Amino acid sequence: MTFETAATPEAAIDRLERLYSAARDALRHDLDRFFETGQAPDTRERARYRYPLLRVSYAPGATPENRTKRGYAKFAAPGVYQTTVTQPAAFRSYLIEQLRPLVEEYGARIETGIGVEEIPYPYALEGGDELGRGKVTASQLARHFPTPLLSLVGDEIADGTFELVEGEPRPLSLFDAVRVDFSLRRLVHYTGTDWRAFQPWILLTNYHRYVDQFVRLGLAEIEAGTAEALVAPGGVRIDRANIDAGAAERVMSALWHRYQMPAYHLVRPGGAGVTLVNIGVGPSNAKTITDHLAVLRPHCWLMVGHCGGLRQTQVIGDYVLAHAYLRQDGILDELVPPDIPIPALAEVQVALQQAAAEVTGEAGDLLKQRLRTGTVVTQDDRNWELRWAKERRRINLSRAIAVDMESGTVAAQGYRLRVPYGTLLCVSDKPLHGEIKLPGAANAFYERAVSEHLRIGLAALDRLREAGTAIHSRKLRSFDEPPFR
Repeated sequence: MTFETAATPEAAIDRLERLYSAARDALRHDLDRFFETGQAPDTRERARYRYPLLRVSYAPGATPENRTKRGYAKFAAPGVYQTTVTQPAAFRSYLIEQLRPLVEEYGARIETGIGVEEIPYPYALEGGDELGRGKVTASQLARHFPTPLLSLVGDEIADGTFELVEGEPRPLSLFDAVRVDFSLRRLVHYTGTDWRAFQPWILLTNYHRYVDQFVRLGLAEIEAGTAEALVAPGGVRIDRANIDAGAAERVMSALWHRYQMPAYHLVRPGGAGVTLVNIGVGPSNAKTITDHLAVLRPHCWLMVGHCGGLRQTQVIGDYVLAHAYLRQDGILDELVPPDIPIPALAEVQVALQQAAAEVTGEAGDLLKQRLRTGTVVTQDDRNWELRWAKERRRINLSRAIAVDMESGTVAAQGYRLRVPYGTLLCVSDKPLHGEIKLPGAANAFYERAVSEHLRIGLAALDRLREAGTAIHSRKLRSFDEPPFR
C-alpha cells in the first residue's frame, strides 16, 4: 500500500485508526474461523495483519530555522522519521500533541501507510483465553498466525544503541508498536487492571497501606463530584452510579493479591487522574513496572514509600526529599552506568516541597525540621545492615541521609525512559540507631504518617499538572532524540 499525505495531524490519526482497526479485525476474523473450522489463513490473508506506519518528513529550508526550547516535538536534523503505531485511538491525544508543533513550526509533512511488522495474534485478542477455544494448541496457532518475537522487541532507541543507516528513516518515537503492545499486556498481567485505565500522573509505593488511604481519598472525591471513578484490580469499578456504604469494602476485597503489583486508578476529568501502583519491595519490581509504564508516556511518576533514616537527628515520620541517588541496586548498571548522574528535576523538587508545606501546614525552619533533602541509597539487599562494616565508608562518603530499595531505580528509569520523576520518602525506622521496625511501633507510625504522606504526593502532582507541559524537562533529552517525547 502506498503512503497517503495527511492534511492535518487529526486526519493522519483518523487514517491510522482505520488501518489499525482493519488489520486487527482481519486477524480476529481469521482467528475465529480457525477456532471454529480449523481453516488457516493463506499468504494473502496473513498479509493483512500489519501495523500501520506513521511517517513525518522535514525538509531543510521549508520554514525559518526553529530554535524552540521545548524538550520534545522538534527535529534533531532534517530528514524522514517514522514509527509503527498500535492502538491509535487510545493514544490519539498524545499523537496529536506531538505532531501539531512539527507541522505548525517546521512545516513537516505527515504520511500514513502500512508497515511490514505483523501484529502478533495475542495482541489482537482481549480475553486472553484463546487456548480454551476449540482445543487449539499454542503450537498450532504459532504455525499459522504471527506470534510475539522477542528479537523484534527492544529499547535500542531509548538506550541510544540504535544504529542509523544512511538513507533509512530515523526513529520518530522511543517505542514502536510491537514494543508498546508487549508492555500493554504486561501491565494487565502485573497490575490486574486494563491498561486503558492508567492515568497520566503516577504514584509508586512499596507498602499496601498507601492503597488503603488512596482508596479512601478516591471515594471521597467521587462523592464530592471531583472524580469520576475508582478502578481496582479484578475489574472492580466504583463510580457515581454505584458508590455506597460498601464501596470501600468492594475495592479492598478485590482480587488484588493475585497480582504482583496491583494498580488503582482515580479517574478525574481533563487528564487530571492519578494511578497508584503498589510495586512491592525491591529494585527488580521497580524496573519491571516502569519499563512497561513508560510506553504510556505518563507526565510524571513519583516514588512515595518508606525508607530507613541514616541520621541521628531524624525522627520516625520525618520526610526525605531525594536530591541525589547512590545506586547500589545493580539492576541498571549496563543501561545507565552508576557513574552517570541522575539529575534532580527542579519542577518536581519544588512541587514536592511546596506540597509538603501545604499539607503539613509548616514552613521555613519548622518544615526543615521534618523534611530533609539529600542523597538516598538504593540497595538490592534488604538485610544490608548485616554488612554494615563494609557499607559504612561508602555511606559516609556519599553523605546519604536515607536508604531504601526502589527510589534510585525509579529515578534512573525515569531518566533512561524520559519520564519526569521524583522521590519523597517517609522515615519508618533508623537501623543504625537502634530504632528498628517492630510491629507495635510500625502500626503506630502507619496510622499517623501514611495519610499525610500520600496527600503530599497527590498535592505535588496537582501542582505539576498546573505547570502543564513545562514538566517535560530538557534534562531528559539527548542531542539526537526522536521528535516524540
